[in-house]
Amino acid sequence: MDIDPDDVFRDDEDPDNEFYQEKDATKELLVYLVDASPKMFSTTCTSDEEKDVTHFEIAVRSIAQSLKTQIINRSYDEVAICFFNTSEKKNLQDSNGVYVFNVPEREDLDRPTARLVKEFDCIEETFSKQIGSKYGILSASRDNSLYNALWAAQALLRKGSAKTADKRILLFTNDDDPFGNIKGVTKMDMMRTTLQRAKDTQDLGISIELLPLSRPGEDFNLSTFYADLLGLEGNDLAEFKALVGERLGDMKDQLRKRMFRKRKVRSIYFIIASGVTIVLNTYALVRPTNPGAITWLDSVTNLPIKAERSFFCSDTGALLQKPPKLFQTYKNENIMFSVDELSEIKRVSTGHLRLLGFKSLSCLKDYHNLRPATFVFPSDEELVGSTCTFIALHRSMLRLKRFALAFYGSPTNPHLVALVAQDEIVSTSGQVEPPGMHMIYLPYSDDIRPIEELHSDTNRATEDQIQSASSLMKRVDLKNFSVCQFANPALQRHYAVLQALALDEDEMPDIKDETIPDEEGMARPGVVKAFEEFKLSVYGENYEQENELMDTGKTSEASKKRKAVAEHATKEYANYDWSDLADNGKLKELTVAELKIYLSVHNLTVTGKKEALISRILTHMGK
Repeated sequence: MDIDPDDVFRDDEDPDNEFYQEKDATKELLVYLVDASPKMFSTTCTSDEEKDVTHFEIAVRSIAQSLKTQIINRSYDEVAICFFNTSEKKNLQDSNGVYVFNVPEREDLDRPTARLVKEFDCIEETFSKQIGSKYGILSASRDNSLYNALWAAQALLRKGSAKTADKRILLFTNDDDPFGNIKGVTKMDMMRTTLQRAKDTQDLGISIELLPLSRPGEDFNLSTFYADLLGLEGNDLAEFKALVGERLGDMKDQLRKRMFRKRKVRSIYFIIASGVTIVLNTYALVRPTNPGAITWLDSVTNLPIKAERSFFCSDTGALLQKPPKLFQTYKNENIMFSVDELSEIKRVSTGHLRLLGFKSLSCLKDYHNLRPATFVFPSDEELVGSTCTFIALHRSMLRLKRFALAFYGSPTNPHLVALVAQDEIVSTSGQVEPPGMHMIYLPYSDDIRPIEELHSDTNRATEDQIQSASSLMKRVDLKNFSVCQFANPALQRHYAVLQALALDEDEMPDIKDETIPDEEGMARPGVVKAFEEFKLSVYGENYEQENELMDTGKTSEASKKRKAVAEHATKEYANYDWSDLADNGKLKELTVAELKIYLSVHNLTVTGKKEALISRILTHMGK
């Protein structure tokens, strides 16, 4: 088999996206633990739609939105939904006050399915009839629904190792003191057993995270109970208080951040000098999001089709058992290559990071940034002492205002990279940016092209024009701009269509396109005035009159052309028996130009492929 030179260095894995791909080991097992006590239903707050909603509705809607997002982005993660403080009980331990919500043909902890999402969307209407709300922490019976819920969640997360999966519990509640109605020794004993259950859960590698909902006029007091349950104290407790008192929209954003936290992509070795090597974890801050790949299914079993390729001898037709060798002709001889040999040829370098030296930050230009940077952070798991060495480098680079120049030997696409130290940024609401380094991919000298000034004699803008342009920019300035404000409208529509098909919805969800200009904002008097001043300074006072004259000339020419086409179509129309052609199925034998004759005469749309034109004609004829 002859070698394709263009294919020799093509990998199955796109090297540009190697830091965007996560390991399969980051599979996540997640339990949503929702407080269903009467307090969650009696407390209301104002939502984005200016309607009063209960805290229970906030939690349920946030989870529903998270499930839909999870099906698209991380469908291999597994989730369970568990309510506590309920009238009915449904769990493996048969504990009171705990109800695990599920649908048929699905395990309690399993991948989210379309049926689960569809039935969970109706939980607000059916909850009171099928499950019911009831205080589950009682002094007389010593029932402890929170203890039971943690036990049930721990049992749900029993499968899978903590080394191969992240296990988490997300707890929604608005009651900062679940044992407030109990006094004395009984309260102390129930609190102690609940805290011990939480500690046992965390010792098994399961993290517990709280999403608190504040009641109107009151702050969620973490110190009452939940600080001990989560193990928060000192600075950690102060930072966590930023989550308290969130509104509906913020709760959804908060849950999304918890769901899609930064995950380690891979580990790389950073060779600082001979005999000095540390391990760095890499994180992708920006990921390309594309519609999912098409999966071909068997028409009978509805299972994915597995493609297999076999090679046959062209002379005998026999099946080749061994993988074929490729060859390259050199001096009238065929040089054979095995698959392993080709892999070695493609492997330009090892996948390590090697330090070359340090440069001043002033040497790093904006145009040197070729693609989204990778964030790196040390890890002592594989090599003890990596963090200590990294901190020494990090602090020195910040103090001297220098960046590290290194060679990243990607197996197929080696790069020069700049390691830029980032200091920790902390605000009153907690950590904004973590300390670490950004690995910026640098261009080679061949990649940089000088800018050629082709129009040096062009008239320069006057001071008035520059001033009016500056005023316009200040007027149309986007406040607190972030790329996170803009979702890809084409991708959102694609997901909306998938959601409507999967959930058998009659109507497609409304998609808000944030890329459409704000017409209301553009119509503000100050903005309109700035536009007019800019237009006047650049084009002058007679611009609109000249424009009208040009438009009139263009319109007259276009109308003459359309009139000529219509007259030609009318003449040719009589040469065809359109009804007979339609009845005998001979419309497909006509050319596109001939089909447009019928459409033009009847003032129908003439754009589209031939099949669309024929369909339009038949619809107009009522056939």
